[in-house]
Amino acid sequence: MYEPIRTKSVHRMADDHDAYPHRSREEELDIQLAGHLAALLAVTDELGDTEAGELVARQVARLRGAPPARHAALSGASARELHGKAHALAGRALVVAASRADTAVAILAAGRMDAHAAALAGEPTLAVAAP
Repeated sequence: MYEPIRTKSVHRMADDHDAYPHRSREEELDIQLAGHLAALLAVTDELGDTEAGELVARQVARLRGAPPARHAALSGASARELHGKAHALAGRALVVAASRADTAVAILAAGRMDAHAAALAGEPTLAVAAP
């Protein structure tokens, strides 16, 4: 009355841990941090801040092992919106950098947060030392 199952199941057993590759927590944090920094780089490039862009690009290259693709298109957002977005992205990068104990990126992200907060407040831009 019933047809027997003749194909392998598409589901895997719960104890089948070696069926797919795993990444370590550090690798996952590196990927996440590189993504936040790449997004920050795109906004920084759009704002025209080449010095800060080079600092961010250097950290992305270190994390990814290759130089990042640089932002080529403009979003059309106002400078205020871009500074707000960059501030948020730098904050996310700071949280991940602190989680993975990456002091160089944490210092860079905190400096970028300060610079974008100053720009949002209408203050002169702060100089950021290279990590």
